[in-house]
Amino acid sequence: MSLNKYCSVILAGLLSLVVAGCVSTSGAKDSKSREEKALLNLQMGVRYLDLGMLNVAKEKLEIAYELDSRNADVLNALAVLHERLKQYDKARYYYQEAMDLNPDEASVKNNYGRFLCEHGNYSEAMELLNQAAQMPLNSRKWLPLTNLGLCYLSQNQQQQAETEFRKALQLQPNYAPALMEMQQISYEQRNYLSARAFLERYLSVAQHTPQTLWVAFQTERALGNRELTEKYRQELLRLFPASEQAQQIRTAINR
Repeated sequence: MSLNKYCSVILAGLLSLVVAGCVSTSGAKDSKSREEKALLNLQMGVRYLDLGMLNVAKEKLEIAYELDSRNADVLNALAVLHERLKQYDKARYYYQEAMDLNPDEASVKNNYGRFLCEHGNYSEAMELLNQAAQMPLNSRKWLPLTNLGLCYLSQNQQQQAETEFRKALQLQPNYAPALMEMQQISYEQRNYLSARAFLERYLSVAQHTPQTLWVAFQTERALGNRELTEKYRQELLRLFPASEQAQQIRTAINR
């Protein structure tokens, strides 16, 4: 699975966590000052990470770590950063450190569970994701539920994946990653009108990707709608000409 495909799933919970974070009012003045500086650098680091500015994100997050190496949120963010840098051993180290420091933090369980699934450790991954989805204080349960769905897909268990995506959408009806996956699943099940409906919901909150355009093209082709088939073909070739899906669409048209 491509890591970039799931960036929004990885970062959404982390961003909300650190932006809403607060500094403890207990302890000495110097200690609070270090915590405040660590939180500020953590917030900046996560925002740069979300923007894809990895070098700047690394600088800010390393400063945060130097100031507060016992902060599980900092460790969580560093783990995500090293995933993006494809430094997986370091990512695993920081996830494990974050888990040791705060085993009851939903965002750590969610991110580490997704990481483990992407690296084939399905049993532990599913356990962590299920734990995150069942935590009473987790206000964003659609994140681990979506990651559970993705993990089931990676094991070719489409029915179980669909169940988790639908659970996620019951909690957050406009969550784009789950809507995109349900568009794909509906098409593969030959529920073409359902695939079209999920695409419409997706486009109300997000922009097309190569995947959504490719599935939309196939859906309308299956429905015999030549006008929309051609529209999606042109959009895919215009917006994402170098994508794998664009190559697939060129092949499909020539059949």
